Amino acid sequence: MTEVVDEIVGRLSGFTPKIGAISGPSFAKEVALGNPTAVTVASKDTALATRVQKDFSDPMFRVYMNDDLVGVELGGALKNVIAIAAGVVSGLGLGHNSVAALITRGLAEITRLAVACGAKPQTMFGLAGMGDLVLTCTGGLSRNRSVGTALGEGQQLQQIIDGMHGMVAEGVLTTNAAIGLARKHGVEMPITEKINAILNDGKSPHDAIRELMTRPGRVEDRF
Repeated sequence: MTEVVDEIVGRLSGFTPKIGAISGPSFAKEVALGNPTAVTVASKDTALATRVQKDFSDPMFRVYMNDDLVGVELGGALKNVIAIAAGVVSGLGLGHNSVAALITRGLAEITRLAVACGAKPQTMFGLAGMGDLVLTCTGGLSRNRSVGTALGEGQQLQQIIDGMHGMVAEGVLTTNAAIGLARKHGVEMPITEKINAILNDGKSPHDAIRELMTRPGRVEDRF
């Protein structure tokens, strides 16, 4: 979204706006309760990031700085897709081993796409990447995980959305966007592809998990 803001505002007003993005493992309810939370602010403008860090920080809300706007924004968006997958695994009752493997390989494919889009790989192992991913994949307040859990239990997507009463699970739409971006950059994203098939093509969650587990063997890498 920072690229959209830069393009639209810059074109209409004739100046380059100062833009930053804040992301990280931060359920809004827990922040409001004053629970200790750490996030990162990303901006290409160091002075802006420093100002945001100073203004937003307090003893219960710690703000780090980062200059990787692309990585921070993509991490915050793509983790929602993996969280749906984690929910599917939970809904199918497949246990902790499966969730741990899913989060790990999910981080690998998020990193592949983010790096292809110009992000720094190390961003994906920080608060806006791994931190937010772990929270959204395991936390009970995660709407995306809840959608996946319901899918794994056999509910239909429209039924799930209707039951959310206006709340939004961003990963439902992000999945399709991620697939388009991955194809544009020639990036392999098997978990995202299976979630897209479950959401949009009616694929059985059981079949999706089986197909992921029976893919040809490969050497493990970080991304």
